[in-house]
Amino acid sequence: MGCKCCKSGPDLDALERERRRKLLEKQRHEKRVQAARKIQAWWRGNLVRRTLLVAALRAWMIQCWWRTIMQRQIQKRRQALLRIYAVQEEAAVKLQSWVRMWQCRQCYCQICNTLCLFQVPENSLAFQTDDFLEVQYRAISKQPEFHIEILSV
Repeated sequence: MGCKCCKSGPDLDALERERRRKLLEKQRHEKRVQAARKIQAWWRGNLVRRTLLVAALRAWMIQCWWRTIMQRQIQKRRQALLRIYAVQEEAAVKLQSWVRMWQCRQCYCQICNTLCLFQVPENSLAFQTDDFLEVQYRAISKQPEFHIEILSV
């Protein structure tokens, strides 16, 4: 039969086992909480990175759009300046040609007027000789000099 004299107090082994079981359960709970925290941190990191990536892509798209708008404006300005330059250049060339034409016409008219002065009338007897009459005329202008020889018979 069993002796009850040895078992006078509570069972120490059972208490120790219960304490160890609770300690192990607490450690398991702490490990699960730490693992859940790690998973949550990883997931939040993924969400933040995804959000940042979306924001960066949107910013990049806006920058590309802005650059194309600016390039179009610059191109329009260049074309407008080129048109203005072409019109001014054409006007300058036309004006220069008109001035040159006017100068040539002035010179031509001056020469024609000079020739009219020195023409000998056909019925005049004063210049009808066997010798040649040589007359030199200098045009007074900034144009090259003209030497005119009038020969009459």
